[in-house]
Amino acid sequence: MAIKIIGIEALDIRFPTSRSLDGSDAMNADPDYSAAYVILRTDGPAGLEGHGLTFTIGRGNELCRAAAESLGSKLVGRTLESLAEDMGAFWELLTGDSQFRWLGPEKGVVHLAAAAVVNAVWDLYAKAEGKPLWKLLADMTPEQIVACVPFRYITDALTPAEALEILRRQEATKDEREALMREQGYPAYTTSAGWLGYSDEKIRRLLRQAIGEGWTHFKMKVGRSLEGDVRRAALIREEIGWERGLMLDANQVWDVGQAIEWMEELSKFKPLWIEEPTSPDDVLGHERIARAVTPVGVATGEHCQNRVMFKQFLQAGALSFCQIDACRLGGVNEVLAVLLLAAKFGVPVCPHAGGVGLCEYVQHLSIFDYVAVSGSLAGRRIEFVDHLHEHFVDPVVIRGGHYMPPDAPGYSITMKPESLRRYEYPNGEAWRGTTKQER
Repeated sequence: MAIKIIGIEALDIRFPTSRSLDGSDAMNADPDYSAAYVILRTDGPAGLEGHGLTFTIGRGNELCRAAAESLGSKLVGRTLESLAEDMGAFWELLTGDSQFRWLGPEKGVVHLAAAAVVNAVWDLYAKAEGKPLWKLLADMTPEQIVACVPFRYITDALTPAEALEILRRQEATKDEREALMREQGYPAYTTSAGWLGYSDEKIRRLLRQAIGEGWTHFKMKVGRSLEGDVRRAALIREEIGWERGLMLDANQVWDVGQAIEWMEELSKFKPLWIEEPTSPDDVLGHERIARAVTPVGVATGEHCQNRVMFKQFLQAGALSFCQIDACRLGGVNEVLAVLLLAAKFGVPVCPHAGGVGLCEYVQHLSIFDYVAVSGSLAGRRIEFVDHLHEHFVDPVVIRGGHYMPPDAPGYSITMKPESLRRYEYPNGEAWRGTTKQER
């Protein structure tokens, strides 16, 4: 029997993380990790719903929520089967709306909202098939995957024929890599000790705890004070030694020349990469920085708003590590495009994660990338931050610094009903009694 989408609900969910400075960096001093959260109701078996979210850091989340509700209303009355039989056409249905598109196109609030809705449909699809999303994708044929990919604007860098060839190269050995993932998991790094708002004592305590748990790669935030960054980098190297990996993240705060100048000082700590050293839209600026700071790599992508930006970064040789974001891009379909672009250009994909649900999301994307697209773990790690996982029905499982593949059907993004009630803004229990200034 066909499964029909009979309603959509969009919620404004916010967590008051600014109170403990979790997530603080040079650009975002007091974030409240938030989500525009979408639920697709169906007439299918009891409890069969599609859940999706897009990540923000507080004020303005209500705009994403409203846009997601408006955009997702187009799905009401449609069957899952009609969408799943042509997921490429489904993506165009949402992102190609001739009136809604004027507000974007494929960028900003509208594209963030589209990601929440697109991901909710993929979550529903995977649940209906009884598979975790990574497995749903890995079990598709190369032809089925290519049919999901939006190739408009990127065929000068990647054609459907080239994408098919990339996928067909990995087809015969997918089972071997899937077995390795189930046994060992996907390698990760942690940012949990690196926030700018943390005291030295807290950084030391968290680093020692992480090392005890088996972590080997660590990221720290930089960009507020060169003297402070040097001191904190020295502190971190003192704790982790030189045999473990260190990454730096400036969160877009520098001009191009300043990035090069500061990295001359910070490079002595032998970081693997400098992340978002300048404006996320400045392709040529990143290319200049990349030439100047080598052998330190340049990583970016969490604020790359669409596949076209990634295409240009890769064509220009402006990034060494491709940091896809599960909901800055327009959901699973557009992520597939960027995974294939990165594979063609030979650049490792190291997803951005850490915000509400981002770790839950990106584990699926990286595992699929390894199993079916890149076939390699060289230079690849997923970000991990130990925040807010307790609010999800199927939270990430970390073992010895590795993400273990999810088994539950879906995209791992379904939040607990009690969390949705408590943190819905502005009337949830977590927000009652706070003043507008505190919000």
